[in-house]
Amino acid sequence: MLWNTLLLALRSIRRNLMRSFLTILGIVIGVAAVITMVTLGNGATRAVSDQISSMGSNLLMVVPGQRFGPGSEGAPSFKIADVSAILDQITSVEAVAPMTNKTVTAVYQANNWSTVVYGTSNDYFKAGNWELASGRDFSDAEERTGKAVCVIGETVREKLFGRQNPVGDKIRIKQFSCEVIGLLKAKGQSAMGSDQDDIVLMPLRTVQRRLTGSQDIGRLMVSVREGASIDAVKEQLTLLMRERRRITENEEDDFRVMDTRQIAETLTSTTKILTMLLGAVAAVSLLVGGIGIMNIMLVSVTERTREIGIRLAIGAMEREVLLQFLIEAVVLSSLGGVIGITLATGASMSLADMMNVPYLFNPGINMLSFLFSAAIGVIFGFFPARRAAHLDPIEALRHE
Repeated sequence: MLWNTLLLALRSIRRNLMRSFLTILGIVIGVAAVITMVTLGNGATRAVSDQISSMGSNLLMVVPGQRFGPGSEGAPSFKIADVSAILDQITSVEAVAPMTNKTVTAVYQANNWSTVVYGTSNDYFKAGNWELASGRDFSDAEERTGKAVCVIGETVREKLFGRQNPVGDKIRIKQFSCEVIGLLKAKGQSAMGSDQDDIVLMPLRTVQRRLTGSQDIGRLMVSVREGASIDAVKEQLTLLMRERRRITENEEDDFRVMDTRQIAETLTSTTKILTMLLGAVAAVSLLVGGIGIMNIMLVSVTERTREIGIRLAIGAMEREVLLQFLIEAVVLSSLGGVIGITLATGASMSLADMMNVPYLFNPGINMLSFLFSAAIGVIFGFFPARRAAHLDPIEALRHE
């Protein structure tokens, strides 16, 4: 009986192919949107974790203020003496890179490019896992005297020099010329979504004197020796900075010490929340598709009233009629789910490649989307099916 009912349902769908396709369009869009959003969100989360892990598990970031990112403007900046104090008093620290930055326009011949100049020391290369593609880093004399030399990223090289080797040439930044002494190896997009290669590095003193006009340091990158306890170094660093910044026992810290694990947790939790929100918005399309199925099934019941009346008159049971229309609704919604999954797979792979995030196939969300689409067929198809099953055969046969 079930097989015959299924054949009748498929025959009815085939008679109205265009209407059936338009009916399941909402389901197709909803399933495809949900799976694509979740897949891309998972890929972005993995990309964030991988990029932060590549920085190493032995990196600490010290920033002014009580929050990471915006909101730290009121806290005092660091000084160069803080760098020396950390290196002298915490033996487990391998390197400390002071960082201050300024957005500028770099010019080479007829080309110009807006980029960020970072004032730092050679410890930045060690702490940030940077390698040189060509050239060299800063000499002690260049750092000490604040000489106008710089190391540029791959993006800056492409925008100003094309494919030629920039080492030995000079670029103009504001009112002074800077000799390019090194080129960084490309790293690509950062976990924050910014281009890590769009960067110019100069000695800290050069940036302070020529660009910022201030001795302030925006943040510190602290590299911990292999084998040392990150938590122990964090505690020592916190106590030292509280002492140097004259914070009393009853006052809260006006700085924050973060390790790569905390940064990863902060960013991945943000991407997960955004993924859930986007997925929830996309799921609304599934409900819209369900309403479309119910609407079309009600129209179908009205159109086929005489057919239903004949079936009931020759002995068909109410549950058989109900099952036929219910199966039609489930087949339509399930077909929409399968098409949606297929479209989502192609869209996710293409978009992941465009966004430079890994494509992670998630069988759980694919199966859940398919089952949810089938459930929508049952829920929204039940009322039209019940209406068809409860038609009076005599009244149905009189229907024109």
